[in-house]
Amino acid sequence: MRYVVVGGGILGLATARQLASSSPEADILVLERESAIARHQTSHNSGVVHAGIYYAPGSLKARLCRRGLALLRDYCAEHGLPYDACGKLVVAKDEGEVEPLRRLSERATENGVPGLRWLEATELTTIEPHVRGVAALHSPETAIADFAQVAKAFAAQVTAAGGEIRTDARVARVHHVGRHPTVEFADGSTIQGDRVIVCAGLQADRLALASGEPAEPRIVPFRGEYWQLRPDRSHLVRGLIYPVPDPALPFLGVHLTRKIDGTVVLGPNAILSTARDAYERRRFDLHDTYDTIRWPGTLRMLRRHWRAGVGELKRSASKRVFVGEVARYVPAVSVEDVVRAPAGVRAQAIDRDGS
Repeated sequence: MRYVVVGGGILGLATARQLASSSPEADILVLERESAIARHQTSHNSGVVHAGIYYAPGSLKARLCRRGLALLRDYCAEHGLPYDACGKLVVAKDEGEVEPLRRLSERATENGVPGLRWLEATELTTIEPHVRGVAALHSPETAIADFAQVAKAFAAQVTAAGGEIRTDARVARVHHVGRHPTVEFADGSTIQGDRVIVCAGLQADRLALASGEPAEPRIVPFRGEYWQLRPDRSHLVRGLIYPVPDPALPFLGVHLTRKIDGTVVLGPNAILSTARDAYERRRFDLHDTYDTIRWPGTLRMLRRHWRAGVGELKRSASKRVFVGEVARYVPAVSVEDVVRAPAGVRAQAIDRDGS
């Protein structure tokens, strides 16, 4: 049995690793379009390992989140990878956010989030001394890890089991020739496999379309920008500090994260990206931008959430506005305390109706 996995990010490599473990006799090939693995979403994120607070009870996301945390925690321990259960506070800044926070607490309890505690205003500083608010949820098992290191560990296990990871391998489409799926590369060459699994991240929709799959959902890239606390101010944050999220939006709001290397970042915001790899502010790709604009779901989403979109643009344009978001619950943070940090691009799947 030959398995071909398209995509050398953490999902593709986790899939390949599991196949190598469950089917040791199988021939496994991972194809990665870049010159190295884990170049995009896997290495451009804040490294948070969520405990399952936000997702609808009983949903697939909720179940995978809880199970995934336990598996990742054990895997990091087994392989000597950095993992820190530093805990998270979700802070209600004023009385108007208390009721939404209570609903979030009920959801998290239904999801079986362990150790969850409701904190009153006088208790917040026992967890985060510089936080100010009227109440908070504390999730002690929410953690941080280095997903790029995890992906590299997965890759090492794949190759140790006899699998191959091929970089600079640009896949154009997947189609059937006879009984077997065929992977066609950008240069026209092909290979066959018994099973082809596509984990193409930011390019997943394009590969699906080229392979004759349905036209939706489409990937709409969102750029997430970060600022970083200066080293002499990183003591202001012990773990993870989040605002109460807007349930109508797929993003969790600008938050504070102490990363696995000890640096503290503020962010991300969420703005439409002008390229699927726009890690630099001036990066622009006409093809990527055109694909985003012409997709009907993009316009419908913008119409539905235009107020939130205006706020995101303000945060992107103004350092003071961005920092002001976190200063509402950690007032000790000022614009003089932060410097620009690397950005990320998130693959947001959006249907034609904008959902």
